[in-house]
Amino acid sequence: MIQGSIVALVTPMHENGAIDRESLKKLTEYHIEQGTDALVAVGTSGESATLDEEEHIDVIRSVVDFAGGRIPVIAGTGANSTAEAITLTRRAKQAGADACLIVTPYYNKPTQEGLYLHHKAIAEAVDIPQILYNVPGRTACDMLPETVGRLSRIAKIIGVKEATGDLSRIRKIRDLTGGGFAIYTGDDATSCEFCLLGGNGTITVTGNVAPRLVHEMIVAAMAGDKETALAIDAKLADLHKYLFIQSNPIPVKWAVAEMGLIDKGIRLPLTWLTEDCFDAVRNAMCKAEVIQ
Repeated sequence: MIQGSIVALVTPMHENGAIDRESLKKLTEYHIEQGTDALVAVGTSGESATLDEEEHIDVIRSVVDFAGGRIPVIAGTGANSTAEAITLTRRAKQAGADACLIVTPYYNKPTQEGLYLHHKAIAEAVDIPQILYNVPGRTACDMLPETVGRLSRIAKIIGVKEATGDLSRIRKIRDLTGGGFAIYTGDDATSCEFCLLGGNGTITVTGNVAPRLVHEMIVAAMAGDKETALAIDAKLADLHKYLFIQSNPIPVKWAVAEMGLIDKGIRLPLTWLTEDCFDAVRNAMCKAEVIQ
């Protein structure tokens, strides 16, 4: 089971929007050095919605190559078309990904049966471990715990990223799936408590900026060391808040650029962080001691 602090990696770009592979290599090395447990390539934070298919697979393949087997690489391969999701998942496997993260179909608003059949079809089509991704705030679609329970009985579906922030779902999903099924949070603000309650880790935005602290917090929380976990989380609290002051990944890309790790590149319709937000994000970074 992949566990711990799993960073939803930003995709570095030059100011003209071209993908910056050198910075992608630098970021991968940085996270390995900082103790990040796994990386998600081309998730929401990686601007999956603005990359075409060839770029999407190139970023996955590059992160796999740069990681060199030292940490797992999970590929974001969700789509609101089942056929497209199967194609992306198949190509991610060919690119060497260890697992895939597959978001619920957005915009379509499928029924729970439609969600079940969508993910079942992907799992039956591609022989790679698959993690469900439930983020109704972005997709207008909520995969209920009962549907997760049904899907957990399909061999290739190994876990779920539950990004509702509803901590009561941990117990419901665990009761419906059993201990061998991974339950990750996708909500940084509640990630500490989530793991104290028995979650298997976080797929994190904050970890882009403070990877070592997030790793240490999640390790402590998963070990039941509440005092240590809460103390670290207090340092991260403002990052959890202000990295979402505008739509993700706008603030986090600005923050990572402030750290000198990437260029100031982002693709429309996303725009660079506006100046009125600079101080809030910078002060949060100072509180977490990632900059001075």
